[in-house]
Amino acid sequence: MTADLTQLFEQYYAPLVRMLYRRTGDRDRAEDLAQETFARAVAAPPNNPRPWLFAVALNLVREDGRRAATRGRRLELMRAEQDQPANGPDAEFERREDSARVRAALATLNERDREALLLRAEGFDYEEIAATLGLAKGAIGTTLARARRRLVEAYRTQDRAKNMDRGKHVAS
Repeated sequence: MTADLTQLFEQYYAPLVRMLYRRTGDRDRAEDLAQETFARAVAAPPNNPRPWLFAVALNLVREDGRRAATRGRRLELMRAEQDQPANGPDAEFERREDSARVRAALATLNERDREALLLRAEGFDYEEIAATLGLAKGAIGTTLARARRRLVEAYRTQDRAKNMDRGKHVAS
């Protein structure tokens, strides 16, 4: 079993932390939650590890979120490992601003839609998303399509509001 757990850890720890980081916006908390997930896997080894690990991790996030609601934790969508070096202060500012707008748009989604999108971004197939979120496999396509549409609408609404604000400042 130790070799199996070691293999599970090596295979799933980084994607689990990445997904948890996107969900919490806190790298240290993501690592703590991932470790707790693997501690639970030691206590009750899963038959189908990938969906099980991500489902447990998402449940831990929900529990953590309820306890930490007043601390205002936010979603982090962009991977820190994939940050591209900025070409200058303007490029870095724009990257951060875009990231903040995506996080804000993602935060407008309901929890199930947000989690479905994050799992899909981690490469989960429909069956794995269904198992992780406790949904019927047939509902995943609809859930993802609706979530994408709502995300785009929220992002565009923010974009329009931002452009209207710019127009007010220019007219002043």
